[in-house]
Amino acid sequence: MQNFVFRNPTKLIFGKGQLEQLKTEIPQFGKKVLLVYGGGSIKRNGIYDNVISILKDINAEVFELTGVEPNPRVSTVKKGIQICKENGVEFILAVGGGSVIDCTKAIAAG
Repeated sequence: MQNFVFRNPTKLIFGKGQLEQLKTEIPQFGKKVLLVYGGGSIKRNGIYDNVISILKDINAEVFELTGVEPNPRVSTVKKGIQICKENGVEFILAVGGGSVIDCTKAIAAG
C-alpha cells in the first residue's frame, strides 16, 4: 500500500436566503462549477433558476449532473468524476438532499 494524504473539505450552507453566499464561496476556488442535483424538484420550486442566476452573475462555467437517485449508483458517481476530469472542474456544488450531498462527496474523492 502506498502512503498518501487526501484532503476533501466539505462546507454545508443551509437555510433560507443562503444561496447569496455562493457569490463569495465559489470564486475562491475558480470558475468551473459542477452543479449536482436530483430528480428535478429544484426546478419546480425555483431554486435551480436562482442558482443558475447566481452562477451567471459570477461568470461561472457550469456543467450539470442531474438525476442523482436515492442511494446514488456508482455509475452516477463515475459520470460526475468524468465530467470533472474532462472539463477541469474547480468547484462541485450539491443542491439537494442527502443523496445529492453523498454523491457529490464521492465525486470529489474521485
